[in-house]
Amino acid sequence: MAYDCDSYDYDPMTTLNSEKLAALAKDLTKDYPRSPRELLAGYIIGMRTLDKCRASLNNLLGEYHFDCPVDNMFFGFTGITADEFKDYVATGASDEEVAAWVQQHAKPMERIEVIKWNNDLRYKRLSEMDDNIQEYMEDYIPQFVPKHLQHHIDYFFDIYDAEEKRMET
Repeated sequence: MAYDCDSYDYDPMTTLNSEKLAALAKDLTKDYPRSPRELLAGYIIGMRTLDKCRASLNNLLGEYHFDCPVDNMFFGFTGITADEFKDYVATGASDEEVAAWVQQHAKPMERIEVIKWNNDLRYKRLSEMDDNIQEYMEDYIPQFVPKHLQHHIDYFFDIYDAEEKRMET
């Protein structure tokens, strides 16, 4: 039976957007999101958040979580909400389009503020994180980070890079 576009709530743009989104989404049940060190529109954590958002929209999130405390560091600093971000990502926007959207919608600030924020997180030691993150990671690291890499964890983001096989020693 042919699909009757006039009889249903069929929107060709929504279908096109869904196809674009599906093509861009990583399957986080089989792959890792990008490192929290990778920049989106000049902001650390952004690319990882984008990967998890796309995966969430495509039901491919696996054990990852979108709008988690790490994502909320990005959202809190930029002033963009998780819902606003998710709504735009759902359009099937490319990395470059999302980056342009973030630049347009992030709260205005001097470039040096972004650089300092990035550097603060990039080089933040676990002992400098909030108590709840330190307590969570106390059990998380032995459970998920390969034993031979655990003594190489110098910075908070090293945890993710070691667990997701981006760190070699």
